[in-house]
Order: sequence, then structure tokens, then C-alpha cells
Amino acid sequence: MPFKTTILTLYPDMFPGPLGHSLSGRALAKGLWQVETSQIRDFATDRHRSVDDTPAGGGAGMVLRADILAKAIDAAAPEDDPRPRLLMSPRGRPFNQERAHELASGPGAIIICGRFEGVDQRVIDSRQLEEVSVGDYILSGGEIAALTMLDAIIRLIPGVMGNMESAETESFETGLLEHPHYTRPADFEGSAIPDVLTSGNHRKIHDWRMAEAERLTRERRPDLWDAYMADEDDVD
Repeated sequence: MPFKTTILTLYPDMFPGPLGHSLSGRALAKGLWQVETSQIRDFATDRHRSVDDTPAGGGAGMVLRADILAKAIDAAAPEDDPRPRLLMSPRGRPFNQERAHELASGPGAIIICGRFEGVDQRVIDSRQLEEVSVGDYILSGGEIAALTMLDAIIRLIPGVMGNMESAETESFETGLLEHPHYTRPADFEGSAIPDVLTSGNHRKIHDWRMAEAERLTRERRPDLWDAYMADEDDVD
């Protein structure tokens, strides 16, 4: 069974968007994954097709209504649908490479793209939505976040990447940021490729790459470095 994702959104034309090109686009054409969209506004009940209302208790912005969104979710995912229901939300748990692997090995996902000030908590609770964040910043809506998350997932689906060794050495796969890369020309504006990379000594190349990965992680992501060192201590 291919990985199947259903996107609930007010802007279905945004999909597959960039995912219809390059690696993910070729995988889509091969049937390795599937995407369908559901227009939330189709489940509105008034002639204006309204899906939001003012927040209870007052305040700025509008809130996506529980009754409208619940109907959209129920139509897209019956109770026996095994796919997780993911709500793109800045207050959700941070999405990471581990979660990408978990989702890539599953049947797919129901992805709800929020808009406005937020989503009525009652539909989050009643439909058991898992809130997911792609970073500590605010976007105009969940569509861009969903595209980002899906890109990370799709490339891990078996058969999508031709060389899985490439994926296994990338940032976050080992707990470290990835080492620097070089290619031709040998000299670029007076800067040469490090000698070790052209030495042919694979042991030294491996050690250099590991040392560089550790250096970059220490300098740029001390949070990752602390977690990496804690894991190393557990192994010891």
C-alpha cells in the first residue's frame, strides 16, 4: 500500500505544490505516495460558506469552528482509518527526523491545516488530533508547514531515494549536524579541498567527517550536542 495523505485545507490548490516536482514528484508519479485534498469550506452550512467565528471570551482574530471541521474530518477519515490525524499548530510537539521515520513507515496521514487564530479545542479533543509544529515561528496557515513535513516524510518512504546511504548520513540521522561537503574544482578562489578528502584513506576521511560533524554541532546546536553526549554516555 502506498503512503496516502489526505489534506484538509481552505486552499487545496496549494497541493501538491512543490511536492509535485523533483524527488517527491517522481515518487508521486510512480505511485509510491498519494495525496488528496478536502476543502473544509465544503462542509459549511450557510450560504456564505463560513467556517470561522469570533473567539469565546473575546480577543483578536477568528477561530475555526468545531462543527464544520469535525464534519470534514469524519468525511475524510472514518473511525477505522489507521492513519494518524495531524493538526499543524505552532503549539504542537516539534516535528523531527525520528517522527518523520515513524510516519514514513506507516500507511499515511490525515493532515489538518489550521488558519485564523486557531482551532476550537473541542474538535482537537473529540477527534484526537495530534498537534505538530515545524518550528518556533508563526506562519499564515498550516499549508506551508504541511508541505515541509511531508517533504521530510516522503523522501524516507522505501523506493523514493535511490541511495539510502545518503539519507543515513544527513543531519539529525546520527544526532549530529552533517559534515561539510566539497567537490570540483579542486581550487575555488584560492581555497582548496581539504587534503584528507583527496587522500584516498577512507579511515581518515571518516574520522575527519565525524570530527567536523561534532564541531559544527557543538558550535551551532548545543542542544543537539548535549543530547548526543548524553546518548554516548548511556552507551558507555
